[in-house]
Amino acid sequence: MVRQVSRRGVLSGIGGAGAIGLAGCIGDEGAVEGGGPDVLNVIGYPESGIQIFRDFYADFDTGTEIIVPDGLQDGDLPGEVGNDMANVTGTAPASQGPHEEAFAELYEDEYGESPGVFTSHTFDAVAMCTLANVAAGNNDGQAVRDQMRRVANPGGDEYGPGELQAAAEAVAAGDEITYQGASSAVNFDDVGDPAEAAYDVWEFSDDDIETVDTITFEGNDPGGEMANESPGGTGRDVMVAMLLPETGDLGELGTPMIDAGRLAIQRMEGVDLTFDLQVEDTETDEDTTLSNGGALIDAGYPAIVGAASSGNSVPLVGETSSASVVQCSPASTALSLSNVEDDGYFFRTAPSDLLQGQVMAEVSANRLDADQVATLYVNNDYGQQLSEQYVESVEDDQGGEALSEVSFEPEQGSYTGELESALAE
Repeated sequence: MVRQVSRRGVLSGIGGAGAIGLAGCIGDEGAVEGGGPDVLNVIGYPESGIQIFRDFYADFDTGTEIIVPDGLQDGDLPGEVGNDMANVTGTAPASQGPHEEAFAELYEDEYGESPGVFTSHTFDAVAMCTLANVAAGNNDGQAVRDQMRRVANPGGDEYGPGELQAAAEAVAAGDEITYQGASSAVNFDDVGDPAEAAYDVWEFSDDDIETVDTITFEGNDPGGEMANESPGGTGRDVMVAMLLPETGDLGELGTPMIDAGRLAIQRMEGVDLTFDLQVEDTETDEDTTLSNGGALIDAGYPAIVGAASSGNSVPLVGETSSASVVQCSPASTALSLSNVEDDGYFFRTAPSDLLQGQVMAEVSANRLDADQVATLYVNNDYGQQLSEQYVESVEDDQGGEALSEVSFEPEQGSYTGELESALAE
């Protein structure tokens, strides 16, 4: 099922068996004696999520439903928790690009498994940064920045994931192209966000993820400054880097994302160019992200695909933009990244949490009949901003009430105290 709605008037009329949104639900009985919120919005990452859900099922489970964000979309989570998590539902940015099926086939042929969350967004980000570099004609960050919209936004001949060699040859010849992606059409708006978005509603099923609904949004118009021509050229090195989590809280999600990025480069082989793809681990850690990002900048990479966590991307933007290096995140969704001071160097293929907050508020009210909500969120830009957007939309758009917003630190030994606070009346 696919639903299309306005980006500003989200999910009007949602309901029925399939559509549940990006929050957590506490059933009518409540998980804490004496009541509590109707809906609990749990925002975090898999490593922390394992202990959160172990504590929930051990001490607070009264048959309540839980809804989680894309950060907890990990098919291995039920096995790690020791529960089938049949009461958990979530949402995540969807792969709804014109060539999503072609990408999925390429990924399955290469790796023997279906692509996961943000894999198509990573493939598109690496494809875009590499094509922009080829079009720029040299490894210069400013030149790459100025080519990003020229190879993405409408105006040139269209190419998809299965045609990347031909696309690279075209931009090397100086032609204007329009890359049509797997995650979306990959048109950038005037702040570097994707100009359209879609969200999957999903559930855990047999140690995997099952999509039960997809919601699409009418986006902003493509826009922003770009170069008037592409110098192109062949016979040179094309440098691009990935700075994504191989370890840490997002390690399990980051590995297939890196595989997808490598696949994008493989699809360009055969062009008279040498592709230098460097991969560095963020460890889902701010200090490591800045250290390894700085090493990539010092090594001369004009474009970096990453980071994944918004908490890592936000501080990294200051480093990349001041060094005139393009940063394109395939997974950072924090609202603040739409307004960050970046001199035009920051792009992303994942949509802003402005939309996710509206989705979960609408679904909580219309699907789950929630009047009172609470949030339990990881203490970083991603968690705090998504929590705030959800609460704002619940109160302003749905007429509900937020009882509490409870933060937690990653990888604690226990989350019993935080759960008790979030579920209290």
